[in-house]
Amino acid sequence: MAPSPVFKSGNLAVITGGASGIGLALAGKCAGYGMNVLILDNSGSNLNSAKAALAGKVETCEMDVSKTEDWEKVKKNVEEKHAGKVDLLALNAGIGLKGSWEDTAYFHKTMDVNFFGVVHGLSTFVPLIQQTSTKDSPAHIIVTGSKQGITNPPGNPAYNASKSAVKTLTEHLSYDMSKSSPSTSVHLLVPGWVFTGLTGDTPFAQEKKAKPAGAWTGAQVVDYLETKLAEGKFYIICPDNDVDEATDKKRMLWTAGDLVEGRPPLTRWRPEWKETAEEWMSKQKV
Repeated sequence: MAPSPVFKSGNLAVITGGASGIGLALAGKCAGYGMNVLILDNSGSNLNSAKAALAGKVETCEMDVSKTEDWEKVKKNVEEKHAGKVDLLALNAGIGLKGSWEDTAYFHKTMDVNFFGVVHGLSTFVPLIQQTSTKDSPAHIIVTGSKQGITNPPGNPAYNASKSAVKTLTEHLSYDMSKSSPSTSVHLLVPGWVFTGLTGDTPFAQEKKAKPAGAWTGAQVVDYLETKLAEGKFYIICPDNDVDEATDKKRMLWTAGDLVEGRPPLTRWRPEWKETAEEWMSKQKV
């Protein structure tokens, strides 16, 4: 299958969290197609290393996605250097803090980056994309979600809530853009287990940890993303080396059943429901 037409020499890709992990892999993919790439990240050292590591037309900008003034700086850059035309916008930056119910700072920081970082990116660039995306020169908006925002496993309520909000926001965006800018496609990228900075990988470190056997690399996620973009998929639910697509579908169906069947929430993890859930999923064919 031919790649999406957005991967075209001279087009502009703007990628948050682009100096490591999935974002860096996507930046490399775009640069390989001859695209102009603007990498946004909060780590100046990683940005310098990423620029040195990637061949092609790569720019970098150190910024905090939770700050609107930083987004204004990025917008000015794009308007001055690229005539305000963004062909691929990837809102990928995220953090995975841990905290307790009484720790309001943990909730605020997680939402500021994971949710409002997306909101700020959309409010900055959606108006420009609506003006410049055409049938002959379509645009993509890719937002990185998480399976934790869908199946909601216990252990990190702020992160799960932030990614659930991102899912809802991106679904609304897809619908709205289908009306206001039909040449712009919107996609929710939902990685599986990926070896990134959030899961123990340290980008550009001299001594690298070994990738766990069950995890995918950022490059594998981006290759999968490229295939699904060409197919026009909105929900891009990535498998990994431990969890296949069928298992993901069964888990999502069981989670939806908590609501539909009137069960308590998170029954997959409740001792009194765990055996029932596993038996149900073992019998499903999806």
